[in-house]
Amino acid sequence: MLLHKRTLLRLLAAALAAGATAGAQAQPAWPSQPVKWVVPYAPGGTTDVIARHLAVRMGQELGQPVIVDNKPGAASIIGATFIARAPADGTTVGTADSGTLAFNPAMYSSLTYDARKDFSLIGGLGRMPLVLAVHPSFPAKNVQEFLALARKEPGGVSSASSGPGSPLHVALELFKQRTRTDILHVAYKGSAPALQDLMAGQVQSMFVDLPPSLSAIRAGKVRVLAVATPQRLAILPDVPTIAEAGVPGFEAYAWQGLVGPANLPAPVVARLNRDLGTALRDPAVRAKLEEIGIQPMLFTPQEFSAFVASEQKLWSGVIKAANIRLD
Repeated sequence: MLLHKRTLLRLLAAALAAGATAGAQAQPAWPSQPVKWVVPYAPGGTTDVIARHLAVRMGQELGQPVIVDNKPGAASIIGATFIARAPADGTTVGTADSGTLAFNPAMYSSLTYDARKDFSLIGGLGRMPLVLAVHPSFPAKNVQEFLALARKEPGGVSSASSGPGSPLHVALELFKQRTRTDILHVAYKGSAPALQDLMAGQVQSMFVDLPPSLSAIRAGKVRVLAVATPQRLAILPDVPTIAEAGVPGFEAYAWQGLVGPANLPAPVVARLNRDLGTALRDPAVRAKLEEIGIQPMLFTPQEFSAFVASEQKLWSGVIKAANIRLD
């Protein structure tokens, strides 16, 4: 009788294990459908270009297409809100940049998303170095001469940006705060018209991100005084850093990362980060990005979270000191 009971118990345990295995096998492996990548800007810009290059390569790794979906408007708020409200099942991810995660929370008293709570941070995408550029006829030949002119006549030197609260604007404000200068900010509706007016000599200077300005730099239509990076850029090897030029520790980038809705399952985050890393390391993808001045930004989810927290702390202080409000 005891042997019979033991046999029954073994059979019951085997049946339960088989059922559990069958149940696990019945769960579809992720991803079982295409993944949507939300880009909070219009097609054709730098953000869109980065996403599309990486989406193709990540789709190969994931075994499902990664489809870019552009949702532009309101300083990335429309796209960011869409990502934040999407189901946390790994079917929707998207680009969040320095504006989305570091600037907007400091500039808007009310947002339709919470930058600290509404996203799962997956990894870095790329950063776009900023350079301090001037019209070719501008008399200053280096940063020290630029600062001398700015200090000689407060507000006498003009500097364009792509709009209030943009990465180009807050970089200028950081520069003004670190150098104790009064430089006239001239805001445009986008970097393209600002760069056009810099080339035409309507404004004297501009912090501009490298990708859209590279052709103008190479053509001699603008002159770069310094780069806002820790080290010199391979693409502009003869141009000093702003730190080298006399402003210690000055760095400013426009950057982007990949995020999903809050509470994405940890295995999904890990898989996305792994395949994103594979895409960023791919020689062909890397070459395409670096060719237009984009530096791939490889981060684990933990490293990306720490980076975002650091950027939020830095830029919220700059924005508060400059009293930049957009609502």
